[in-house]
Amino acid sequence: MLDITKSEMPMKKNTKQIISIPIEENLLCLKCMSNKKIRFEIEYSLGKGTTANSFLFNYANQSEAKTILVHPPGINFGENFLPALNTILPNKERPLSIVIGHINPNRVALLRKLAETFKNITLIASNPAAKLLEDLWYQTKPSKSADNNKQSPTIPKCPKLHLIRQEEFMSVSNENELQLIPAPTAKWPGGLIAFETRTGLLMSDKFFGAHICNSLWAELNRSSTEDERRHYFDCLMGPMVNQVNTIVEKLEFLDIQTVAPCHGPAIATSWRSLLSDYQRWGESQNKASLKIVLLFASAYGNTASIADSLAKGISATGIKVESLNCEFTPTNELVKSIQEADAYLIGSPTLGGHAPTPIVSALGSLLAEGDRDKPIGIFGSYGWSGEALDLLENKLKDGGFHFGFDPIKIKFSPDEQMIKQLKETGTRFGRKLIQQQKRKKRQPIGGMRSTKSDPALLALGKVVGSLCILTANKCKEEENLNGAMVASWISQASFSPPGITVAVAKDRAVETLLHKEDLFALNILNNDNYNKLLKQFLQPFAPGANRFEGLTLLQSPGGQLILPEALAWLEGCVKQRMECGDHWLIYAEIMSGKVLDQNGLTAVHHRSTGANY
Repeated sequence: MLDITKSEMPMKKNTKQIISIPIEENLLCLKCMSNKKIRFEIEYSLGKGTTANSFLFNYANQSEAKTILVHPPGINFGENFLPALNTILPNKERPLSIVIGHINPNRVALLRKLAETFKNITLIASNPAAKLLEDLWYQTKPSKSADNNKQSPTIPKCPKLHLIRQEEFMSVSNENELQLIPAPTAKWPGGLIAFETRTGLLMSDKFFGAHICNSLWAELNRSSTEDERRHYFDCLMGPMVNQVNTIVEKLEFLDIQTVAPCHGPAIATSWRSLLSDYQRWGESQNKASLKIVLLFASAYGNTASIADSLAKGISATGIKVESLNCEFTPTNELVKSIQEADAYLIGSPTLGGHAPTPIVSALGSLLAEGDRDKPIGIFGSYGWSGEALDLLENKLKDGGFHFGFDPIKIKFSPDEQMIKQLKETGTRFGRKLIQQQKRKKRQPIGGMRSTKSDPALLALGKVVGSLCILTANKCKEEENLNGAMVASWISQASFSPPGITVAVAKDRAVETLLHKEDLFALNILNNDNYNKLLKQFLQPFAPGANRFEGLTLLQSPGGQLILPEALAWLEGCVKQRMECGDHWLIYAEIMSGKVLDQNGLTAVHHRSTGANY
């Protein structure tokens, strides 16, 4: 019944549109599409656009049946979604129930628009979501404009609420029934998943999503979206993996036929594999020997975006990040996490010149239970002032804590370049923590760790590779993002088409620019003059620093950065990524290339051991 096929529809550049996909006679998927990312958050950084999928049960010919809208989009899609829904539901007096999977200001803004049009709305939400809804309904987001005389819009009365405190079954019609499952996480404490029991359709909201813009109902095969779903998981789910695993384990008992998240295509044939992947992807977090606890509150989503970016960078180093929303975390759980952590992060917005009460309470717990020998970092967003961040900085400094990085204070929301810098800041913070751990555990054994003298590792060190500088330049409408790294784990992988593999450490900043269909350049160094370039790119860079400062650069046909001193260059397009321990193995097809010095020899990397570079 749910085996729906639909050819992909072309979209004009930088447009939004909505399509209606019939799942069965009385059930539609309303799919809002944007081929341009709609937010700067790190989970959108692949730049492949996104979709917002909602589901409408509409029984026009059955008076006893309910009209239910599941997981409406945010106001970003309002100009497309609202006219479409008004056309499908012409009777504005008929009762309309709306299942809300999660709450944020963007979604509340659309719900207000619906409340202006439909006169008999019931909002179905979990208990935490209802609290957030009541807090946000009459609030207006601070404007970046200094015009304080601008009149605030009229806000309609908040509709009546139907609270879901635990799993609940709700009849839709004589044939259809919804099972509503609370799915709270740190980022979405009001999470609510809807499962239609007869068709086996799991409307999973934020779970199992991917930011891809296409008009397909379901993915073509499991591998076609794996890179995007893994990126989405790493950005959003990894820092709260224990909560995620608990929910995934609960979902495995359902008679699922199709998983339909709020972002990206549905998963019709390989949903069980995806559930297993979610648990597998989180294993490395649970096995990590170091843990950082991340405490935050976020009024408009901006502070949460900063937290996500820092967490993504830290996780790339192999350290576990435990993300806790202070507003919905019991004090005993918060204290336990602080006591068990190896470092701390705390982030807060500034609301009315103050830190939110849950953050003040969490700060008290941190001052009482935190270890002063462990590093801490503070971050947050603000509108016209930043008193909350000043409070955190002064209290923690006076309390004897030392900071792992300078306090991060961002006005309103972070932009694309700042998101990249935040990830690099997290990675540097994680690396420092790992170095501290190594220094504590290091035992002198003739000046060398025993692993380095392992005969197998000594033999592995005899595998040599070409010394190269990998550069990546991603041209976007907002700005260009670029990065570089020294690379020597490189090999030709195919003749037809010509292809190479490159191993990239997970904590390399450039890794975020090497996803499927991304371009990069491989600058193969010349044995006669490689030292200067090697020194340039082996030096430590501050987060956000320009790695190409002082260099003369050329461009490949695809806009990638070429070093004229190189022996030769290749331009590659990433086609596959494979996870290999602490590295990603990138397979790329060669698009173009050129030898710059016909008489030169390739610089080669010789190692004494395979234990390190």
